[in-house]
Amino acid sequence: MLSKNQIKLIKSLSQKKHRQQERLFVVEGIKGINEFLNSEFELVCLYTTKPIFDVIDDKVILISDTELNRISALKNPNTALAIFKIPAFRNKLDFDLAIVLDDVRDPGNLGTIIRLCDWYGIKQLICSENTVDCYNPKVVQATMGSLARVSINYVNLLEYLKTTNVEIFGTFMKGENIYTADLPKKGLIILGNEANGISEVIEDMVDRKITIPQFGDVKDTESLNVANATAIILSEFKRRFTEK
Repeated sequence: MLSKNQIKLIKSLSQKKHRQQERLFVVEGIKGINEFLNSEFELVCLYTTKPIFDVIDDKVILISDTELNRISALKNPNTALAIFKIPAFRNKLDFDLAIVLDDVRDPGNLGTIIRLCDWYGIKQLICSENTVDCYNPKVVQATMGSLARVSINYVNLLEYLKTTNVEIFGTFMKGENIYTADLPKKGLIILGNEANGISEVIEDMVDRKITIPQFGDVKDTESLNVANATAIILSEFKRRFTEK
């Protein structure tokens, strides 16, 4: 049976300040939990309605469906909820391409971008300090376990870009056509805020501006969603270096 303190802790982790204080985050569902169990993330506790996980027994607590409903943030909870430790800074120094996010605020967008990084083999994701927290429950859920394999760091973006020695690309409405531009194998690719794009101070750090051209006839069409844009850009960068 769950104690009041356990319930209080789990529910508190829906808020960023408590995640930061406790250095803990929540993962829900069988698939997501198994992804993290098979990674370098450290399990703290696993609450499950079925004894189906291969983990140390003293970290597993069997609970009822009713109890799972009490602690879950999902409308339809899926069997289990786990608490993992938030790791320390995990900088990957050997990356070729890295994605940089300047003030991306939507949890679904960040979760999708993390999945895209995992799919395209991007090991490093750099986020501005105002970008949504990657351990937000909605982000964790949207990554479908990919968060376990992508190194994500929050930095003072301006200071970080000042220290890098690789080419910096920025995504804009006007720039080099992504389909015809000469693209390198190594670099940083910056994507901006959903409403405002890349901020002016970060724009000044960009070496090359790139754009995804519009092929439709209606020029009033809204710009691409930042996650969709990430998919197209990563596909094009990776396509150039795919062995035929």
